[in-house]
Amino acid sequence: MAVVGFAKLEALMRKAAGLDIDKNKAKEITDIVEKKLYDLLLVGERNAKFNGREVIWECDVPLTKGFLESIQKFKALEEELPLQDILDFLATKPPLKYPLEAELEKKLPEIVGTLLYILARIMKEVDPAVRKPSSEDIERAGRILDLTM
Repeated sequence: MAVVGFAKLEALMRKAAGLDIDKNKAKEITDIVEKKLYDLLLVGERNAKFNGREVIWECDVPLTKGFLESIQKFKALEEELPLQDILDFLATKPPLKYPLEAELEKKLPEIVGTLLYILARIMKEVDPAVRKPSSEDIERAGRILDLTM
């Protein structure tokens, strides 16, 4: 199960950067976002352990100033993502050593939505003329996201 369905993904990409996503490109995009979400939670797990806790708090997840600003931009799009889809995805991954605090769990849709927003904005920044991103455009944006987060 993907962290976001195609209809939501399509609407979000259009609102965030004026991108039209083909159904066959949706999996490429969600794969990148799912990997990055899990990466963030793994670092959060490490930070929780470092701080002597056995629960991952929101402050353990490495959200940069730019990411926090992008959360506000994502919220302004008024697109809500279902938490259950994200929890279903996480259930398919190797379990984290520590559980997520309730507040962090409630913020997962914002985090995923922001990752999608950032990925869309990267594609648009790299090529302002892009309307229908190619697999290469998506892969390039994913590599940039990996370098910066």
